[in-house]
Amino acid sequence: MTRFEDFTPGDRMRHYRGTTVTDVEGQLLSKLVMNSAQAHFNDDAMAATPFGQRIVFGLLTASLVVGMATQDTAEDAIAEIALDKLRFRAPVVNGDTIYAATEVIATEPATDRADAGLVRFKHWGFKADGTIVFEGERTVLLKRESHHPREIR
Repeated sequence: MTRFEDFTPGDRMRHYRGTTVTDVEGQLLSKLVMNSAQAHFNDDAMAATPFGQRIVFGLLTASLVVGMATQDTAEDAIAEIALDKLRFRAPVVNGDTIYAATEVIATEPATDRADAGLVRFKHWGFKADGTIVFEGERTVLLKRESHHPREIR
């Protein structure tokens, strides 16, 4: 479960799932969101850069990391409140495998509702070799245990 009371500032977790980046992330999703930058589509143009190949659109990297963290951090979310302080620290390319880790950086009761609280997370994305590719902070409004329906057994 991912209820408000389950989180304490300083808690850290490495998420179980990982994902290997393919051309779905590298080209298809970028095209669907109309990001047509040469860095994502043009092998010829990118061959002469320090990257040597196409790179994945940064916000897609962020989405992969937050998505992998969500099962452990926001399963009982009422609302996503903020996603900020995004930083893309290293490029992601086709074939890289990405993992996610999270630290709880703050918790506070919601001021406008008794059934929930706010949890602020810091998420990191990293390659299999440990290279950090993404970091960002996210605030989620989570249901409180006292207001959660009983589980069916």
